[in-house]
Amino acid sequence: MSNYNATSQMVESDSLLRRVIACVAAEGIVNPEQWSRDQMWYLASDPGWVEAWAYAKDNETLDDNPDTGARPGVISDAVILSVVQARKTALDELDSGL
Repeated sequence: MSNYNATSQMVESDSLLRRVIACVAAEGIVNPEQWSRDQMWYLASDPGWVEAWAYAKDNETLDDNPDTGARPGVISDAVILSVVQARKTALDELDSGL
């Protein structure tokens, strides 16, 4: 699977988006649904996410949940948190003019 296909599929995954929204809400970011939707292309282009998603899709079996975004073994909660925190920090630095 190409990187762009993997990124596109992640952005279109409602279950992955809901997991991101839950993370964003837990981080106390105002309007977590809108923030998550606005940042999803950036988050989904993270190289670790792309690699994990592409690997999961290329190697999935009939035993795997077909909803890849719901599978924490593909994109874990800890990985979501890490990328969300990094993006929030980058945006905060842009807002403060650093």
